[in-house]
Amino acid sequence: MSYSDIALLWKNSLEKEDPLYAELEAISDESDLEDRFYKDLSFGTAGLRGKIGVGTNRMNRFTVGRAAQGIADYIKKSGEDACNIGVVIAHDPRHFSSEFSRMTAVILATNGIKAYTFPSLRPTPELAYMVRHLKCIAGINITASHNPREYNGFKAYWTDGCQVSSSVADGMTECIEAVDYFSGIKGITALDVRLDEAYEMYVSQDKIIVLSEEYDRKYIKRVEGLAIHKEGELDLSIPIVYTPLNGTGSIPFMTVMSERGFTNISIVEEQKDPDPDFTTVGYPNPEDPKAFKLSEELGRKTGAELLMATDPDADRFAIELLMDNGEYLPLNGNQTGYILVNYILDGMKDAGTLPENGAMVKSIVTSTMSAVMAESYGVKMYESLTGFKNICGLIPFLEKKYERYLFGYEESVGYAACPDIRDKDGISAGMLVAEAAAYYKKKSGKTLYQVLMDLYEKYGYYAEDEPNLVLEGIEGSKRIARMMEYVRKCPPSEIAGKKVVKLIDYKDGGEDIRHPDNKIPGTNALRFFLDDPDTWFAIRPSGTEPKIKFYFYTRQASRKEALAVNTSIRDAVLAMINAVE
Repeated sequence: MSYSDIALLWKNSLEKEDPLYAELEAISDESDLEDRFYKDLSFGTAGLRGKIGVGTNRMNRFTVGRAAQGIADYIKKSGEDACNIGVVIAHDPRHFSSEFSRMTAVILATNGIKAYTFPSLRPTPELAYMVRHLKCIAGINITASHNPREYNGFKAYWTDGCQVSSSVADGMTECIEAVDYFSGIKGITALDVRLDEAYEMYVSQDKIIVLSEEYDRKYIKRVEGLAIHKEGELDLSIPIVYTPLNGTGSIPFMTVMSERGFTNISIVEEQKDPDPDFTTVGYPNPEDPKAFKLSEELGRKTGAELLMATDPDADRFAIELLMDNGEYLPLNGNQTGYILVNYILDGMKDAGTLPENGAMVKSIVTSTMSAVMAESYGVKMYESLTGFKNICGLIPFLEKKYERYLFGYEESVGYAACPDIRDKDGISAGMLVAEAAAYYKKKSGKTLYQVLMDLYEKYGYYAEDEPNLVLEGIEGSKRIARMMEYVRKCPPSEIAGKKVVKLIDYKDGGEDIRHPDNKIPGTNALRFFLDDPDTWFAIRPSGTEPKIKFYFYTRQASRKEALAVNTSIRDAVLAMINAVE
């Protein structure tokens, strides 16, 4: 069927009183109609993610309901026990997140699958923790993470507490695609009083269990249990500013900080409470320095040495550091990773708790500086594909090798310090960074900025850069494909005067560059190594956003030289890519 035929089918299937019908009627731009209906919103290893609205390529109650029904059908194939141990569901503050989460719970309950929900929004890492704590068969989170306000998403987890693996996602996809949008969903799909009535009915029948505050406390205590140094070793009066960017992080993070004894932490009031429009921030991605505008203003008023932010579902975490000149420096995800790797290993060594079989994990597009750091402590640094289903997914592999997982991270401001929380966790990352700042201030009087500069001096002057090109819509998707095809067919032999000495195409998989027994699954990514120490770059399309991403790294004799070399390589690669029409 053509996109116009599918749009007509939807129009004929929707009730005229339905807001989606009115939205469909109002579409006058043919390209807009095509973008909404030319494909189904794909269910990948990160679940669904897309703009909210009418259409098969949008987030709405039919696309979400179809995904929920497909996952229910997949779970039922595992038998009655899988249905009885159930699925835990959470949501963020976005438009329709609460409705989609309640609808998902109703659909699961109608299919005979127990559902656990929270009384209100909760962070993604708490959902990931609860999958394992409750011993559920799966978890579902209604969230679009750091995407703009017009987006929402449907993220699926499996019984190991990780986001679903490729094999599980493929099985779920097969079941989802077998569900008809308008006749195949069991349960309530109308966002009206009938949904509320069905939800309350299943709650009264104990088919939907609303989790009490007791379960929030279990997550909080697990985060606090990651502490490396005790109160007496920390300067708990260190001035800090935190913003949850109008998301889920406010209550859990401030609770943790208060219970840890921090006395001088200020929260950005305008961004403290949930706001689905993200009115004061616009694009709620802490990776973007513009998200720190209000934090910097408050930091100057309070004299804060550390600014911290979590994204709307509190899984991503980023910081800015007060420099010696009084200005704030935004750190990229690699740099925050250096601080955390150093603090965890240094702290464990001082405490005599650093294991002989310690292991950490980073993604294939994350700086190799952290590997050099880990190895200096006798700790192995493994590589994985991007995403925490892959990073935390290595934990069973490490356990089979009798190695102890200590930390995992990737450059896109995601950090996982707890083997029981198998996803990135901005709450625990924030606690550990604040603890690091308080520890070094008391121990040596140094700021985290000074600590970071010391790390460069000790391990080498690295530079990191992760630009991307946003190419939306059908044509954008096609152009990204052409770019990847061109680089594969015509790989450069030299970039910015430096020879390419090695190319890894992960299309059919590859090997961990340090640990060949760790096989890397296939993915659409290329990695080029140049004839300079730790100098390389990578190219990959995003799996969740309309972007093609680039990663540039080098180590030189000074930080200034490293930044200059990285810039020259970046400019040459981007010029090559932008020439592809």
